[in-house]
Amino acid sequence: MDRFTVSLDEDLMAQFDEHIHRRGYRNRSEAVRDILRDRLESERLKDSDKGHCVACLSYIYDHHERELSRRLTNAGHSRHNLVLSTLHVHLDHDDCMEVVILQGRTEDVRAHANAVTAETGVRHGTINIVPVVSRLSDDHSHGHDHGPDDHHHHDHPHPHSSPKT
Repeated sequence: MDRFTVSLDEDLMAQFDEHIHRRGYRNRSEAVRDILRDRLESERLKDSDKGHCVACLSYIYDHHERELSRRLTNAGHSRHNLVLSTLHVHLDHDDCMEVVILQGRTEDVRAHANAVTAETGVRHGTINIVPVVSRLSDDHSHGHDHGPDDHHHHDHPHPHSSPKT
């Protein structure tokens, strides 16, 4: 691990120490590492949609808006490869909140989130994207560090699909 020295004026150091205290860091090094990671990943996401991510898309919508519930459900089904889970909450007589956990290529996740939040009747849409190193190839196959002769099939059923006859 490399070390470096940083000089800060007293006011900035006091603010930084207060940040460390509020956030519960054990030392300044942990706080600096997190701030650097956050900044670098934030810039990567702004500058490029390359790479993979996990994301939390949350939005509030009026469930009385004509056909909106159906359109939102269809949007999720059409991008089922990105949608890991959806939480639906009834806020009051008119409003619902959905929280959707997404995973995939950053550009695909962002495009899906933009399409959902652009629907008429959706408001307060926010996405939090976290870059990840994907262990999945583009064909979504994956391994579990088994030996070379230990091949097995994974069945990933879709709970809304009809049984095949």
